[in-house]
Amino acid sequence: MAFQLESEWVWDFWIADDGKTFHLFHLRAPKSLGDPDLRHRHARIGHATSRDLREWTDHGVVLGPGAPGSADGSATWTGCVVRGDDGLWRMFYTGTVFLEPASNRNVESILMATSPDLAVWSKRDGFVLTAAGELYEKLGDSDWTDEAWRDPWVFRDPQGNGWHMLITARAKGAGGSSGGVVGHAWSPDLDTWTAQPPLGSVAARFPHLEVLQTVEVGDGHLTLFCATRADGVDGVWAMPTGPVPVQARPDDARLIAPAPAYAGRVVRDRGGTPVLLAFARDAAGAPLGVADPIAVDELWRRASRLR
Repeated sequence: MAFQLESEWVWDFWIADDGKTFHLFHLRAPKSLGDPDLRHRHARIGHATSRDLREWTDHGVVLGPGAPGSADGSATWTGCVVRGDDGLWRMFYTGTVFLEPASNRNVESILMATSPDLAVWSKRDGFVLTAAGELYEKLGDSDWTDEAWRDPWVFRDPQGNGWHMLITARAKGAGGSSGGVVGHAWSPDLDTWTAQPPLGSVAARFPHLEVLQTVEVGDGHLTLFCATRADGVDGVWAMPTGPVPVQARPDDARLIAPAPAYAGRVVRDRGGTPVLLAFARDAAGAPLGVADPIAVDELWRRASRLR
């Protein structure tokens, strides 16, 4: 296991590369909670660094929940890190608020923090991006227990037209085993964002598409996500798309890293070779930590069959 902590669970993660050091931002929560399902209510964002994606140095928690009543008043969840043209690093992350102690009902929003050095982070006051009710399911529209609007993945438009954000979201009128969409927002400058209609089609076999990422594969692109399909098949999935997944078809996705892998991320090592990292789970579903990177030759071979 490449990165794990003896006293804390480690699960979803994202990586920033400053050219010399890989920075692993990850969700963590104390094992003293007892029940691993409780980790979601107590998640904090941790930071670790590495030169080779295998040996990591832990730097502790860098971002935690806000005050009661704030959009991240319960916990801080999955995000991404990008560097703007102004040289400032921006972390877009999920803030969540659980509504009752004995219920999983929660509301999710996209928030931002900034850093000059990837080590010390400051939350951007007043920045909250929420699900647009005319475009996406809101809490109470169905019996789904969360207002899904999380796991932002931000990247520059390939034509130079601002920035895109992919978001885990649900379509209006979604069912319990369907309705997952590639949520979408757009920004001209990383600071002002507007929710856009979902990209591609609505999934008939996935209730949500978690931890989205677009990756280049040879002369094409894939969009990765993790989910449990309606038939119970679980793990990391990939679907063929363009650099912006405007034609995404989730139901055409193929399983590329089966359970116990989850929340897979493709990263290029110092030699430029793409590798896949994912967190692993035990038989009961509890997270074990981030597994060692694996070469993605087989991933690419599987991906080629998607075209």
